[in-house]
Amino acid sequence: MHETMDAVSGVGLAGPQVGIGQAIFVFHLDDRRGHVLNPVLETWGEITDEPREGCLSVPELYYTPPRAQYAKVSGVDVDGNTVDYEGEGLFARMLQHEADHLDGYLFVDRLIGDEFRQARRAMASKDFTEATTRVNAERSAEISSTFGTGAAFGSPATRGRS
Repeated sequence: MHETMDAVSGVGLAGPQVGIGQAIFVFHLDDRRGHVLNPVLETWGEITDEPREGCLSVPELYYTPPRAQYAKVSGVDVDGNTVDYEGEGLFARMLQHEADHLDGYLFVDRLIGDEFRQARRAMASKDFTEATTRVNAERSAEISSTFGTGAAFGSPATRGRS
């Protein structure tokens, strides 16, 4: 999963997006790289709508769903060892985004008001269909796994920022 995420310049990737029917996600944001199986998400702090999010399963669309300022996931690694990842800002947003995928949500499902309506219109457009087809073709030429309707967090522009 890390190879797939890296190949498409994501900062996170959840199992269901690449056909893995397990509660797992991987991430690489700033200097933090890891994975977690069966994550339990905790959030706290102010609700913020910064920074914008993108999603590998919703190519070329960027919005700002409300997210908690701080987040923590607890779970296990592939060897069964307990792992905890905690952060604020962009890292907290990524943890929430990837945990959402495991519960069947895309980041656009969290949008409210005008942003929600704008995203739905954009996703129903011919331009979005064409972009999705183009991006998926580019990805399949680069990697062996395919993306379904799930998603990973971010874009190349978000890598390295917190």
